[in-house]
Amino acid sequence: MAFLVLQDGTMFEGEGFGAWPEDFEKTQAGEVVFNTSMSGYQEMITDLSYSGQILVLTHPQIGNYGWHDEENEADKILLRGLVVRELSQGEGSEHGDRSLEEFCKVQRIWGLKGIDTRALTRHIRKEGTLPGVFAHTYQQGMKYWEENPQNPMDMEKTKHWVYKATVQESYEIPGSGPYVAVLDCGAKRNILRSLQQRGLRIRVFPAWSSAEEILASSPKGIFLSNGPGDPSDLPDLVKTVQILLPKLPMMGICLGHQILALAAGGKTYKLPFGHRGGNHPVQDLRTGKTTMTAQNHGYAVEADSLASTGFEVIYKNLNDGTVEGMEHTQYPIFSVQYHPEGAPGPDENMELFERFFAAIGA
Repeated sequence: MAFLVLQDGTMFEGEGFGAWPEDFEKTQAGEVVFNTSMSGYQEMITDLSYSGQILVLTHPQIGNYGWHDEENEADKILLRGLVVRELSQGEGSEHGDRSLEEFCKVQRIWGLKGIDTRALTRHIRKEGTLPGVFAHTYQQGMKYWEENPQNPMDMEKTKHWVYKATVQESYEIPGSGPYVAVLDCGAKRNILRSLQQRGLRIRVFPAWSSAEEILASSPKGIFLSNGPGDPSDLPDLVKTVQILLPKLPMMGICLGHQILALAAGGKTYKLPFGHRGGNHPVQDLRTGKTTMTAQNHGYAVEADSLASTGFEVIYKNLNDGTVEGMEHTQYPIFSVQYHPEGAPGPDENMELFERFFAAIGA
């Protein structure tokens, strides 16, 4: 018997799996979020944008195709926990390296199965994103919140999750084309792969790298990656991008999009329960064309705050009208809130990488 106890006292009882400890004194807390994708659990679990969070997968059966190492989006795991309705052992996969449960054991991921994930998701949609704690009893969970009333994500502000997710030192990915610098905030492998497939030579820089260090390497363009947490808690990173902003062509994805807005003088805010899934409709305001997108974020750019920044909104979310992309009116700089590289999710917006490719003169 195992429990997820939300900060508001709501309880969900299930069965622990993965790294759930036999030590009854241990608990594991994180911000509870949900993703509505029907497949791609590997990519989600290894996506560093979920750092510090407990991920609820709404599809009722998870683990069907086992675990394939080549589909990991990062080498390290910063997810705090996983919640599923039914956990399959991956019997349908002939070529999997292991099962999802085995991966969770090896990577020390706490898991909870057998709960009503639909009820949990509806609760989050109604009440907003909530912190939760894995505990062996309901009483233990409530005791945790009495002793730790703050959001677990806020407890980590001495070292933002981005600085845990980023690479520790810069490295190069060879290519025959122009050289671009990637400011890594927790970049997914498929973003780097999408750039590499276009022949670009890439140097990946840690999130704490200075603008001077990046410019000294003489890149033809700057790419700002996805990553976890509140962008407004990253003033040093915002300052770095502020210096880089007028100097080179630039593209941002997800957190990179938010950082770019803040660097230009815009504002961001926290969404009630975020956008996480592979079926979010986004409209191009210039053409009227709508595409389905993959998304994973809890914060958004405030549209009105862009009025005097030099940026204009070019994409919007058709579900709630939030900003999904912006473009600078003077410089070759643009960004999107969604993930054009998919992994998991649709990849019908991969043309955005071609646009960046053209912006750097390739």
